[in-house]
Amino acid sequence: MDLQKKLSSKKLLVFNLVLLGAIFGFSFAFLSFTCTSPQAKLTVKAQGNVVTIPEDALALAESIQSVFRAVADKIVPSVVELKTVSVRKQETPSFPGIPFEFFFGPQQPGDGGREFRSQGLGSGIIVRQENDTYFVLTNNHVVTDSNGNPVDEIRIATGDNRDYPAELVAREQRRDLAMVKFTTKDKYPLAVLGDSDIVDVGDWAIAVGNPLGFESSVTMGIVSAVGRTGGPGDNINDFIQTDASINQGNSGGALVNIRGEVIGINMWIASSTGGGSMGLGFAIPINNAKPIIDDFITKGAVSDGWLGVSLLDVDSETSRDMDMDGRQGALASGIFLDSPAAKAGIQPGDFITAVDGKEIHSSRQLTRIVADLKAGQKHTFTVLRDNDSLDLTVTIAVRDNEVAAENGKLWPGIFVLPLSDKVKKDLQIDDGVKKGLVAIQVIDKSPAAVIGIQRKDVITAVNGETVNDLNTFYRVLREKAGRELWFDVSRGEIKLETMKYKR
Repeated sequence: MDLQKKLSSKKLLVFNLVLLGAIFGFSFAFLSFTCTSPQAKLTVKAQGNVVTIPEDALALAESIQSVFRAVADKIVPSVVELKTVSVRKQETPSFPGIPFEFFFGPQQPGDGGREFRSQGLGSGIIVRQENDTYFVLTNNHVVTDSNGNPVDEIRIATGDNRDYPAELVAREQRRDLAMVKFTTKDKYPLAVLGDSDIVDVGDWAIAVGNPLGFESSVTMGIVSAVGRTGGPGDNINDFIQTDASINQGNSGGALVNIRGEVIGINMWIASSTGGGSMGLGFAIPINNAKPIIDDFITKGAVSDGWLGVSLLDVDSETSRDMDMDGRQGALASGIFLDSPAAKAGIQPGDFITAVDGKEIHSSRQLTRIVADLKAGQKHTFTVLRDNDSLDLTVTIAVRDNEVAAENGKLWPGIFVLPLSDKVKKDLQIDDGVKKGLVAIQVIDKSPAAVIGIQRKDVITAVNGETVNDLNTFYRVLREKAGRELWFDVSRGEIKLETMKYKR
């Protein structure tokens, strides 16, 4: 048995040695194969240029590129950066002793409070020079604080890395335009102002400014639309829309055409990302600014023309109700007593279609045209009244903001619309109401407000005569309300007659 156990042990030892040798040999062979594989000898080489550009196409692309370079060289030196500071003082609370003095320091007698400085950034366009003084056109919101007050400090930074103190010359809120000036013996080119009236959709559009503080940035796109309305505040502009990238800091900068001529002043962007560019930028047409540049410089203010009407845009349904066959214009829904419009014979319900032969397409366009007219001058206003076209001569007056806001003189001081399904749904008027006109807005302190008309009232009669359409409503106003005015109205389930207003 001992001999047999010894033999078994020797066999096991031999087997283990053989197995170990096989594993070693296999590993060595695998390693040798891997190290000498042909793949290990491959080297990575850069691929050669296999793209071939036709010479004529390349020449065309380079010629276009040279145009954009020339435009940038021309306009960039005329566009500057505006750096503003608004100073605000906040009264410190009167809590003497610890812990107040630990955080705010000891109070001094007559301490007017602590000073807070808020910085702003925008762009501007050099448009005029008088001796060593340069005048820069920009947006009003660039040189005002969040409360609409002028900023306390303005500095101009030019593209050659120079910095100058500047001062506000004038500003105008309704157009969102302003002028600042700076003085230097250094030479800067003036921007060439183009003609925004000939700008059309598809034209090249190049935006120049200082977006997010990146000086002298140039972006390129096309004109996406013209005649756009809307935008912030109560501005009276129409706008050039462009997909050239515009961001915060571009405000007041230039939008130029392929010739390097300024066609617009960049003003605002539409964005759903908290202010980031989405290819929806809007610029004030330069022709909107041209008439007031001289007023800014010579008068330090703008003298707007005043007509004395309250305007309303007419939609297709209202146009049909007034039998105007889709004509474009602006509805004079109210007239200021003793205004140029009243003296010329313009009456509530007149549909203004042209000024001096120029067609009117919207109330905002008419407001802007009237604002540009000079006081004392006579102009022809074409109105549509009961389907008759009339030419009325108006002597424009200077706009006085206090007079223009005197609602007590706005006759009759109410906006009405036909009882369409949409109007009833929007104002939650009972479907059972079938006849009359609904008051969509009543001007505070106006005659209509004084006698008790309220928004959503359904007017069924004027001075005792039934009115079911706009033409009848305004005809009765003209013919029967010369000395006094009252309405029959339905207010919910209540029917009533208002007080009488005597003129």
